[in-house]
Amino acid sequence: MSAHDDGSQAPGDGGWRGRYPLRLRRDPVNWERQRPSWREARPALIDAALRRALARPSGNWYVIGAARDVRSGRPLGRTVAGVELVAWRDESGRLVAGPGACPHLGAPLKDGRVHCGTLICHWHGLALDGGPFAGWEPFPAYDDGVLAWVRLDRAGGERPLDRPVLPPRPEAADSVDAVYTGFGVCEPEDVVANRLDPWHGAWLHPYSFADLTVLSTPEGDAVSDAGDGFAVDVSFKVAGRAVVPVRAVFTAPEPRTVVMRITEGEGQGSVVETHATPIGDDDRGRPRTAVVEAVVAASDRPGFAAARAVAPALRPLMRAVAGRLWRDDLAYAERRWHLRATGRFPDQG
Repeated sequence: MSAHDDGSQAPGDGGWRGRYPLRLRRDPVNWERQRPSWREARPALIDAALRRALARPSGNWYVIGAARDVRSGRPLGRTVAGVELVAWRDESGRLVAGPGACPHLGAPLKDGRVHCGTLICHWHGLALDGGPFAGWEPFPAYDDGVLAWVRLDRAGGERPLDRPVLPPRPEAADSVDAVYTGFGVCEPEDVVANRLDPWHGAWLHPYSFADLTVLSTPEGDAVSDAGDGFAVDVSFKVAGRAVVPVRAVFTAPEPRTVVMRITEGEGQGSVVETHATPIGDDDRGRPRTAVVEAVVAASDRPGFAAARAVAPALRPLMRAVAGRLWRDDLAYAERRWHLRATGRFPDQG
């Protein structure tokens, strides 16, 4: 079932962009009457896309979290790939990251204080200005304006890159961004596999999506294949029969990131970046992964300036929307990991 079949205009009809972004479907969305997508969602196709994504270079960069979570005056503690980290901002506002244990007696540096850009340990007052000291060595860190990254060469084991592999985004001055973080018992590849299966959207998330049609899928085996993406027509549900139809493309620029970009329709150019950061094993030996999802929304409509003006009030709502989706998607990823770990995952051939 397509949006065009139900009364909203399809691409080519001039229906992507009109005076109003909303469209009214002729009929309400009936979950059980959707066209089944399991035939098109071939396991081998999804697995091939996943394998190509996992083979791409990351340069050993991992997302820590939202850049705005690393605030002046206070350190932030994280565990990434089993490595205890601390991050803070120096006097100029530059992001600094390094081992989370004090080199003196191992105190958790996340519990220290930042004074004039210097991190001071709360056990004995050892001070770190971001440079090497007493065996403590900083890790390369990068602030892209939305997300904070750290480079862990020993954990990544790849050829290092000077900066993360970043997808194009709308300009910061013309957009509103929000970052959601969730945690699951799975590995990063299970999160990436979830996002490289666009067919599940309207079935698993009927409260958010309708009229989902996958238009094209990746072809070929080349890791650098520029056409390695899934193009989708989908309608975002607003209320009742009101929907916002868009066209989007899903790509995986590196092994722990999947990007959905709106290419036609309302919010053209907006992106949703899903980053899967390994944390380490829990006390039962199971892998844990953080899902850090950055939504960067843009629009050329005059009224969008008002949205930018109230961005701090919008961000909790944007995070709540992402959180509702990831409540289901993390269950999907956790189930996939459990089946793989117990040798019961279906054959991908």
